[in-house]
Amino acid sequence: MFIFTDRLLKEEDIQIRENEKQIIFSTVKNEKIIDWLKTHGFPESFIEDIQSEDQSITYEETENFKLLILKYIRFDEEENLLYDDSNVVVIITKNKFFVLAEEKEIITELAKKFEKRYKNQEFEYVTYLIADILVDNTILIVDVIDEALEDLEDSIFHENIEEDELQKDIYYARRTLNRISKVTIQEKDVINKAYNRFPPLIKKKLKYEFIDINEHLKYLINESRTLLDRTGYLLNLHMGILSTRMNKAMQRLAAISLIFLPLTFVVGNYGMNFKYMPELDWKYGYLAVWIINITIAGGIFYWLKKKKWI
Repeated sequence: MFIFTDRLLKEEDIQIRENEKQIIFSTVKNEKIIDWLKTHGFPESFIEDIQSEDQSITYEETENFKLLILKYIRFDEEENLLYDDSNVVVIITKNKFFVLAEEKEIITELAKKFEKRYKNQEFEYVTYLIADILVDNTILIVDVIDEALEDLEDSIFHENIEEDELQKDIYYARRTLNRISKVTIQEKDVINKAYNRFPPLIKKKLKYEFIDINEHLKYLINESRTLLDRTGYLLNLHMGILSTRMNKAMQRLAAISLIFLPLTFVVGNYGMNFKYMPELDWKYGYLAVWIINITIAGGIFYWLKKKKWI
């Protein structure tokens, strides 16, 4: 686990000191932190909220505690363009700032990013910093999806593309972008609510930081919706190309049928069992039929070629 008491990042067993100002990164299952929260009057209902992965984005405040639940969006390990989200819990007291998550890997990444930007500021600035790290991470996810959609658009025109993989990637991209759009709207409301509860002097001091984070959130909302529309365009493009290829295949089959249909008619005439057929006793009858067939087939083929059917 990680504790910031100065400018240094420390990885150690959690030691919560009563009168020392600490910023603590840990998991939501850490019993020492849960016990400390309970003994200091942290509401039992809040304990259930922070340990539930189904808990939505929220902001709650009591006399001694502030609770924010935001989302950390990350890559799925198995599926391309499918992303998971996990709760990041922020609990603020007079001397303690807790950042909790379900998985240790998330906490480790957040702590390392936090260390690079930490300036030993007041907790209001730390709140902005954690929110900004999460928003920047989401922007990275959206940028990756944007690049992936460009690659998908190029691959649609290649005939050797795997149809199932393409449709699955587009579906996962739509699902992720829809989720990001909803999460970002909720986070924008929660972050603004937290900012509005700051003391007036702190609000003035951090005014431009929160203007910046709001601009990033607006960008995420607009970009995720734009990319969501783009996935719909890619689906329509893909289906249009499939339809065009199918039409061309049917056109070729129709052209082949058109060539052989008159030949079948000619040959069918000579398959009839009439006794008196002049050409049957003619020395060059067989050759003449072949010449007629080749002439008809060649003429139709030339006409179809000119019409670009084949």
